[in-house]
Amino acid sequence: MASIRQQGSSWQTRVRRKGYPDITKSFNTRKDAERWARSVETSLDRGTYIDPTEAEKVTLGDLIGRYIKEALPSMKGYVDDSYRLKAIQRRDIAKINMARLSSVQIASYRDERLTKVAPNTVIRELAYLSSVINHARREWGINILNPVQMVKKPQMPKGRDRVITEEELKRLLDQLEPKGRRNVWMKSLVLLALETGMRRGELLRLQWTDISLQKRTATLWETKNGERRIVPLSSKALEVLLFMPRSLSGPMFPLKAAAQEKAFREAVKRAGINDLRFHDLRHSAITRMAKKLPNLIELASVSGHKSLRMLQRYYHPDPLELAMKLG
Repeated sequence: MASIRQQGSSWQTRVRRKGYPDITKSFNTRKDAERWARSVETSLDRGTYIDPTEAEKVTLGDLIGRYIKEALPSMKGYVDDSYRLKAIQRRDIAKINMARLSSVQIASYRDERLTKVAPNTVIRELAYLSSVINHARREWGINILNPVQMVKKPQMPKGRDRVITEEELKRLLDQLEPKGRRNVWMKSLVLLALETGMRRGELLRLQWTDISLQKRTATLWETKNGERRIVPLSSKALEVLLFMPRSLSGPMFPLKAAAQEKAFREAVKRAGINDLRFHDLRHSAITRMAKKLPNLIELASVSGHKSLRMLQRYYHPDPLELAMKLG
């Protein structure tokens, strides 16, 4: 039963139910107090009541900060994920109290972000928010429904099929010549990406101890699918490794992801190349390898793909070459 009593200018409501702690809340009018008491009792009867006490104490930004501090350090991709989460933490949605965060507000955030960034970015940000909220529910006693799960995700865009041409590659490499540049590793990074098909994160994590020049292999201890992968090295890849600048310690490429991305983007602009991203080099590499490795199992073992469907997203054959093969 609920008890309602006036305290000064407000009305305090207390709902008592066996097996639950007392639930209290104050209202400006008795009518609002009665309405709230009925809704709580109905939720208790149905077994759907969610105690908002802890959720009312924190904002979404508070949860993101705690997640970065406590949960992220043990996860793969900690640096990049913390950077992106901190960016979300600075947005207006992070100021909303968790007890008041709704699917309507999440949908509004989605629509606002879609005017500024690509659908893939919005999908990733919604996934981050969902992970933070689910972790808070499981580990920190923040008893709310996850509003992100009720929001429609943006439609996935068609996968990119951009590959770099030989003429574009020449112009790009000219702009990455290390002479006179502070960043002396970018040309080697681009060439190795084209020769191995490695992802940017895999390249930036490489240590010299992961390279066996004798066996012509590079061992990737941490990959996207969580498994170790041994990548065979072509003669051109070996040549790149033998003549590239060497850092005294740490990664082969002592570059942060943000710095690498900026350097690549600026070089592409100077070269006058349109719509080229670093990840397109992986598409280009796999398309080139397919000509040397027609066996799909061998090709997938090099690229690290677990399914033919995913591999097909990265292999972009030239229709003219296929026509010539058909005769």
